Amino acid sequence: MAEFPAKVSTQTSTPEASGGVGRFLPKPDMIFLRSIPGILMMVEIVLGLLVWALIADTYYYAVPAYGWVMFVAILCWILTIILFVIILLQLQRRLSVIPWPLTFFACLVMIAYGASTFFSFGEWRGTGGNAASDQA
Repeated sequence: MAEFPAKVSTQTSTPEASGGVGRFLPKPDMIFLRSIPGILMMVEIVLGLLVWALIADTYYYAVPAYGWVMFVAILCWILTIILFVIILLQLQRRLSVIPWPLTFFACLVMIAYGASTFFSFGEWRGTGGNAASDQA
């Protein structure tokens, strides 16, 4: 019975140390906000918002290329915000099972295929023909 107090540990732990609730709450990386890449991303978000707002205010019905410019401006702005949040909250470190480089390049290829399909369909509808039956 004399050994009992020596075997008992009364040290308590925090939820973060034991893998409890704090493990799932993302904490912002304040160092990233003060770094040059973080500052540049914040500037990109503000200027990107300004760019697509100015494009949206422009009368572009006579020139169809403005629609494409608007699409690219908004898409890049949204992707910048998503990347900023991922880096700020360090989600890439919390989700280590996702192969980030492979996932990133797969998304780029998917976007390229989608754009190619969109333009091919537009060209097919514009000419009224079929790409498989058209004669050279």
